[in-house]
Amino acid sequence: MTDPEFGKAWLETLEHQRRLSSHTLANYSRALEVLFKLKEKTALRDLDAAHIRRFVARLHAAGLSGRTLALTLSAWRGLYQWLARHRGFCANPVQGVRAPKSPRHLPKALSVEQAQQLLESPASEAPEAVRDRAMFELLYSSGLRLAELVALDADDGRLDLKQGEVTVTGKGGKTRTVPVGGRARDALRDWLKARALLAAPQERALFVGARGRRIAAGTVQARLRIWAKRQGLGASVHPHMLRHSFASHVLQSSQDLRAVQEMLGHASISSTQVYTHLDFQALAKVYDAAHPRARKK
Repeated sequence: MTDPEFGKAWLETLEHQRRLSSHTLANYSRALEVLFKLKEKTALRDLDAAHIRRFVARLHAAGLSGRTLALTLSAWRGLYQWLARHRGFCANPVQGVRAPKSPRHLPKALSVEQAQQLLESPASEAPEAVRDRAMFELLYSSGLRLAELVALDADDGRLDLKQGEVTVTGKGGKTRTVPVGGRARDALRDWLKARALLAAPQERALFVGARGRRIAAGTVQARLRIWAKRQGLGASVHPHMLRHSFASHVLQSSQDLRAVQEMLGHASISSTQVYTHLDFQALAKVYDAAHPRARKK
């Protein structure tokens, strides 16, 4: 097999066996394109750690961030692990190579007051407005990813308003069930009544666009920008910000990092720990109440 054929076979394995999302597959495909361009005529079998370090240095000098380089290296490392397991490659030249560190950007979240301002707008009877309210309430109520939201179907039982929960399939094909709050359940009931006014016949998608078919992720983003601007929050609000807001607000109230990790579907708790910075005052109150030497006599 040629090197491009190796890359194609690995991507097909990720798609059909590991069931990675289309977004992740696209990122891995781009990372392979970068590797093939950098290695020029050198075969994958002949690359060593020195080659990989030079590639990383070139990409960093070209302006790629440490985070982007870490994701790129992760893809290259995964390719070589697969080649060693299934194509007899002897070594993984990416093993042990690390990306340069870059400042970690903290997630942007709305305050509780801003979230209320966003979602408590005057009700509208237009089906599109009813749909938008239901989508945004669900994103904030349950911390869903945008891809998880648009993938929901109306008739598969994954959305259980009676029990107040929704089951979604996230990154890596992992399924989780998360609560749906009262405001979101009310908004979803309103949408289910109005859905027939927009949905095409036989359409299974829970949320549909103007043509009656499954709503596109870009449409959700655009509708949220318009909604937020109309509510006086500016046009910088995006769907993932509602997920960040969900995580930070639940963590502020509960101080239960493991529970938030489960609800977000994070594989590692380190991904969830970034939200602990958002409310130091709440942590200080826990300390004052719990530490024996913090209490005043």
